[in-house]
Amino acid sequence: MNILEINNLTVRFGGLTAVNAVNLSLPPHQITSLIGPNGAGKTTVFNAITGIHEPVAGRIVFNGAEARRPFRSTTAIALTFIAIIAGVSLALAANIQSLWETAVTAHYQYRQAFPWRDVCASVVAYFADNPVARFVWPFLVGALLGGGAAFVVWQRSRRAPEIAARAGVARTFQNIRLFNQMTALDNVLLGMDRQLRSRFWHDALRLPLFWRERREAAQRAMDGLRFIGLAKEAHQLAENLSYGHQRRLEIARALAMDPQLLLLDEPAAGMNPAETRALMELIRKIREHGVTILLIEHDMRVVMGISERIAVLDHGEKIAEGTPKEVCYDARVIEAYLGKSHEDVPTT
Repeated sequence: MNILEINNLTVRFGGLTAVNAVNLSLPPHQITSLIGPNGAGKTTVFNAITGIHEPVAGRIVFNGAEARRPFRSTTAIALTFIAIIAGVSLALAANIQSLWETAVTAHYQYRQAFPWRDVCASVVAYFADNPVARFVWPFLVGALLGGGAAFVVWQRSRRAPEIAARAGVARTFQNIRLFNQMTALDNVLLGMDRQLRSRFWHDALRLPLFWRERREAAQRAMDGLRFIGLAKEAHQLAENLSYGHQRRLEIARALAMDPQLLLLDEPAAGMNPAETRALMELIRKIREHGVTILLIEHDMRVVMGISERIAVLDHGEKIAEGTPKEVCYDARVIEAYLGKSHEDVPTT
């Protein structure tokens, strides 16, 4: 079974279609590259997988199930409560002037105790006089609008980044996103949050679980830094690391989540040839540890050197998929990159 199945994925921003009906399958424990010219929609696919963008159509299935927030009984209770509050609020708002006149103006007396009992009785009598027009219809309209809006908001948040992270998907970003004023070790520790079992009361009361997990997390973080070759830089601030080391640190933070699927967005961007070769070896080593990798990269030496399969996007649509050799000689890929057909490309 494929670890990731993307079926007819479509993402739009207003009237612009960034990704159109893209299909992609990722076999487990392989390196797959997603390539294409700038603006082809590659990062948008990453953002849809990780819940940053909500697709307008299509399904993203990870390990046989969609990584979505489940509908629980607490969800139903919350939506019902919001609908009731919205319904009552609209019913009161629709009758606010009449209620003020019958309940407040009619009973208020200067320098006298406010007659709450009489006011409540007047409100009940007002609605009882014509319950359908004065309460039922406004209540139903308010409940429908409030509950419907709450459901839409909940539905839009079902595929959120934390849901994808809990499912086992981790990623890096095209632009490095580290916490520059934190050490390399602390940056990696942040990636372990979803694995920790302690809750805020353990931390507040400094219970034994807090101290045990703190020691274990620090040890695992050091192991992660050692794995990518940054053990000596563990206590340096992230901003003081070289560009290549910052790229590797971001990968270490993603690996700290113990992912099954790792998304790498242009990890070799800005690296010199020596750093690029070291990165290729690191990616192979990550794959050997059982992690499936989906890679976006513009450096074709990296793509052709480590990929087992390649998918090509152009203007938001997939135009080719196959082995590196198959993609390399695909006429549509050559045209997308060079702007000319396969027959016009000189051969040697």
